[in-house]
Amino acid sequence: METQARKLEIVTTELKRCDLVKLDGRIDSSAAPKVEEALKAITDAGRYRIVLDMSGVDFTSSAFLRVVIKYMKVCKRWNRGDVRLAALQPRIADVLDLAGLTPLFKIFENDTLAVGSF
Repeated sequence: METQARKLEIVTTELKRCDLVKLDGRIDSSAAPKVEEALKAITDAGRYRIVLDMSGVDFTSSAFLRVVIKYMKVCKRWNRGDVRLAALQPRIADVLDLAGLTPLFKIFENDTLAVGSF
């Protein structure tokens, strides 16, 4: 019997300093486009300071990493902003580390510190 994978939930909150995107569930190749839609909606609205709260994420695929890197570049273009990561599970932090991506991101212990960094 297969266990049902947790469906990805995305909650976006527009704050004064930035946009907080809380991700909860598995981010596999079928869920990554949903994350991309959420990030595109934020950047299309002219907001480029984004915090991804990853506290509820227990799995990410390379498709998700591509989306995050793409939007980090969009946000950083012309020094407009950044995408920052908060509350990574140890397993996700290990994936970023193994992929050599840790130096690309500003990573924070929780979303409050990440939001405050803008």
